[in-house]
Amino acid sequence: MNSISELKGPSVFIGKQGNGIISFGSGQPDLPPPVDVINNLHIRNDLRYGSIQGEEILRDNLSKQYPKSEADNFVITNGASEALDLIFRAMDNGKVLVPKPYYYSYPFILKRAGMTPVYTELKKGRIDLDDFNKKIKGCKAVLINSPSNPTGRIESLETLKEIEEITEKLGIHVVSDEVYKDIIYERDNYLIKGKQVITVNSFSKTYAMCGIRVGYLWSANREFVDRVIDIKTHTSMNTNLVGQDMAIEAMKAPQSYIDHQLKIWLRRRDLIYNGLKDLGLDLWKPEGAFYVFPRVEDPEGFVWNLYKKYKVITYLGEWFGSPKRVRLSYALDEKEIEEGLNKMELCLGRTRS
Repeated sequence: MNSISELKGPSVFIGKQGNGIISFGSGQPDLPPPVDVINNLHIRNDLRYGSIQGEEILRDNLSKQYPKSEADNFVITNGASEALDLIFRAMDNGKVLVPKPYYYSYPFILKRAGMTPVYTELKKGRIDLDDFNKKIKGCKAVLINSPSNPTGRIESLETLKEIEEITEKLGIHVVSDEVYKDIIYERDNYLIKGKQVITVNSFSKTYAMCGIRVGYLWSANREFVDRVIDIKTHTSMNTNLVGQDMAIEAMKAPQSYIDHQLKIWLRRRDLIYNGLKDLGLDLWKPEGAFYVFPRVEDPEGFVWNLYKKYKVITYLGEWFGSPKRVRLSYALDEKEIEEGLNKMELCLGRTRS
């Protein structure tokens, strides 16, 4: 990059690594997957097309995590992104209420599926039910993400339960993107319930397996699941069979694997949150996921100078619908976080208190 004008989207940074670069950019765990994912990997001899819906053994294992659920309630997808794409294409046009700031791909996925995003502004990083209720009228679906990328905030149980009631009364879908459901610091995950609910998840964040691209969607509505399968039949067909085998092995990991990862994320959260606060930046304390979303003066200048002068990657808040902020992922080890904070100190011309 030779000019600040090239900061048009996260693609300018994705994949950049090495040569002394410290990346607070892409949200991908640097922690290892469960040991058996690698140790028990045996490439199958039969690599013909698999089931469009996904391998039954994987779907059956997933069904044990969802009350009153069966394998046929799931579709295995190429990551959570394909799940979202299929869901909204299966809805066949309409408005979708999206909290803002949002994950940067949401508007693109919705528009390319023929849907129209309508934004409800967050209040202190969480859904404002007053604004939510004003803007939900006329929408076909609501898309929520708790814990949130980019804010790191979780919605209160009261808010999630009220969303259940509101959407059930109006008869509209709730699409719940729960890819960070196992990375929550304050409480256990709350699984949204209801016939109109569609849940999205993946093996990327919980099990540190971003690159295998295995996700899934769940719905109690079998007719909706069938519509998704029909679309997938004519687009990507089956999801990677070897990746699904790895996902099956990942699900055998003990709870202690997830608990250990969570302790690491919590230490990193405290390190980066306190470091940014000591630099005088205004930000919400993350309650889940692995992101911080501080407010900075001249975000473009900050992101550009930090990268060009100090080889530190951060993402513009503008890409997430919040132009006065920047997003940092703390999916990197504590030494790199500390070094990155030192370089931010130099870039901002400030001394940590």
